[in-house]
Amino acid sequence: MSTNKFLTILTDGLQTLVTAISSSSGGSDANKIIATDGSGKLDSTFLPTGLGPDTVTIEATENLAAGDFINIHDSTGPKVRKADGSNARAAHGFVLASVTSGQNATVYRSGVNSGLTSLTPGAVYWLSTATAGAATATAPTQTSGHINQVLGIAESTTSISFEYNAPIAFE
Repeated sequence: MSTNKFLTILTDGLQTLVTAISSSSGGSDANKIIATDGSGKLDSTFLPTGLGPDTVTIEATENLAAGDFINIHDSTGPKVRKADGSNARAAHGFVLASVTSGQNATVYRSGVNSGLTSLTPGAVYWLSTATAGAATATAPTQTSGHINQVLGIAESTTSISFEYNAPIAFE
């Protein structure tokens, strides 16, 4: 739990220091004042169960960078690695934080991937066949063994609204 402190001046001229929490650990935080995060939004820990981002926690089998689109695969249980259109590893979601191989990754199965750069707002983005985990605004060519998968539409120069789309495989 992280906290922010605020100074409040009451109408009678007295000053009171009030502590607000920016994330919740549950019932022990009942009746506390809440603060928004750096983007002006509430942390998802304040939301009721079932609301908020659609995430799962899965072990990574390779290093992942913030913003990578990932593929869920079976390797003695579910694991994640970079999605890659050149070897038919479809994108099942994305990560917003870097993860070292062997560590758990928070995988977003849908929503806004805000860990990207140099996008064209309004453009459709595809899973790259040149760089694992990346998106491209150029539709990949139909090459045997590759897949074409639409990832979503750029909402800004740094974010794509992702929703799983089944890839098209080429033989």
